[in-house]
Amino acid sequence: MKNATRYVGLDVHAATIAVAVAEPGRDGEVRDHGIIPNDATAIRRLFQKLGTKKLKVCYEAGPTGFALYWDLTKLGIDCEVIAPTLIPKKAGERIKTDRRDAAKLARCYRAGELTPIWIPDQAHEALRDLVRAREAAKHDQHRARQRLSKFLLRTDKKPPQASSAWTQKYVEWIRSLTFDHVAQQATLVDYLGEVDHLELRIRRLEASIDEAIQSAPASLKAVIDALQALRGIARLTATTIAIEIGSFTRFESAKQLMAYCGVVPSEHSSGANRRQGAITKTGNAHVRRVLFESAWSYRHRPSSGRDLKQRQQRAHAAVVEVAWKAQHRLHRRYVQLAARGKPLTKVIGAIGRELLGFIWAIARETEARQLVEAEHAKAA
Repeated sequence: MKNATRYVGLDVHAATIAVAVAEPGRDGEVRDHGIIPNDATAIRRLFQKLGTKKLKVCYEAGPTGFALYWDLTKLGIDCEVIAPTLIPKKAGERIKTDRRDAAKLARCYRAGELTPIWIPDQAHEALRDLVRAREAAKHDQHRARQRLSKFLLRTDKKPPQASSAWTQKYVEWIRSLTFDHVAQQATLVDYLGEVDHLELRIRRLEASIDEAIQSAPASLKAVIDALQALRGIARLTATTIAIEIGSFTRFESAKQLMAYCGVVPSEHSSGANRRQGAITKTGNAHVRRVLFESAWSYRHRPSSGRDLKQRQQRAHAAVVEVAWKAQHRLHRRYVQLAARGKPLTKVIGAIGRELLGFIWAIARETEARQLVEAEHAKAA
């Protein structure tokens, strides 16, 4: 037991870290090591006392990100970040403290009951932050437009019947409006200025995303290009899927990826009774959002427009073949489900789930081909 592995649980917060150590063995002691400041010096001193060998460290994924993980790996410490929603919980627990949470992590980690998440490298994380910033800007734009449109509704300003909302003609109509009251005119100017500001912000972020993709690793760029061969998946959607999921090879089957994205049905079955409900909505919500947006494209008959043809020219022939299979299968599936009277939201959920299977197949094939090309380049 002298050289046996010890398990360290860290309950990490912005300012502090609660530390607990579980000794090896099923009945090994779980000791509280107190609470330390969340800074590099205190962390280094902690592991100088504990030693860096024969240690396995874990902490929950959360708002503090992966900075601690990267710091510990630089020190040569085996560390994993744990999925918080998959940590076992006792029904009778009524007391929750940082020290108890750290001890629970250490104990469950020793028992092998925790599920680690995939950790991106710092470059991958930086691109993901940029894409999420653009997504946040789109949400802000939607709210700003809603405020302006509801203000116009309250003041009985109705757009021309021939103009759709937020087209160029619609915006020009808003700019032409005037109010008798100075306060209302000031309100219009402020709301419209915020809409214009967010439009520029989104354009700036999209330009930055284009630049970041050009400097991304070749394997990531290849996956982004390959995914764009699918109908309904253009540059931003492909980038979101690629950076949020990371390595597709870690999923042994498409069903695993579907479960990870929360698009499989929930289930409460017992005995001979099998009950399935709505999708679980666990895992990555960013992927789920763009997936369902893309799924609406398959209500149309299989076809190849100008933009899709241009995107498919950058993809491998095998990828384009899979993309065409997806068009035919998913459109046929949409027609079948709609004809049976299923609600459109459920139909799109089913189409999105199957679309994720085609995404998995294309990304896995692309990653495998990139690996072979890299090995050939090394050999040359």
